Amino acid sequence: MNNKFFINSLSSNLNYWISIFIVAGIFIFPGTTYNYTNHEAAGFTDNENEITASTNNAITQVPETVKLQSTCTDIQDELENKKHAGPFDMLIFQAANQYQVEPALIKAIIMAESGYNPKALSKKGAQGLMQLMPRTAKWLGVADSFNPEHNINGGVKYFKQLLVRFNGDVELALAAYNAGSRYVRQYNGVPPFKATKFYIAKVFKYYDIYKKQVT
Repeated sequence: MNNKFFINSLSSNLNYWISIFIVAGIFIFPGTTYNYTNHEAAGFTDNENEITASTNNAITQVPETVKLQSTCTDIQDELENKKHAGPFDMLIFQAANQYQVEPALIKAIIMAESGYNPKALSKKGAQGLMQLMPRTAKWLGVADSFNPEHNINGGVKYFKQLLVRFNGDVELALAAYNAGSRYVRQYNGVPPFKATKFYIAKVFKYYDIYKKQVT
């Protein structure tokens, strides 16, 4: 009997002290699990932002800035998301007035070329808003292709020259801007390149939308 009483007493005491330790732990370390969880959540958010930033950079640095898997039905949503296009409007209107090119068309070209990223750099080396190649930029007298004013002025000047060369035919001028004048002359029209055809269609789609916005 004494042994049984001793065991029951020991068991009760043990349960008592376990309960004390549990309660003490709750009061002493109330935020440990919460903080740890939030720390991981914050880390996940940071990584997610880094991935998003990397993805955005990759998108804005596509060589021809034209994705064949894209569809023109996405263009309206894409334009609505480009809230940063406004700061370049004054430069666009100045160049449009100087070289007598429609502002809506210039805006469409910039959108198709760089998505309005002044730091855009393609794998082939095209730079800035209107994606000027270094040799072309030098020939046009562009000192800094990543400077929006220099880039827009040089790009519009170049596009105007293409318009004159192809007797005002906007489609051929766009084809030359994208693929090169020699291919337009070689094929006596728009070259049979999928990327170039898609580029032209995309610019015209942007153009139709910008025409409604530009007064």
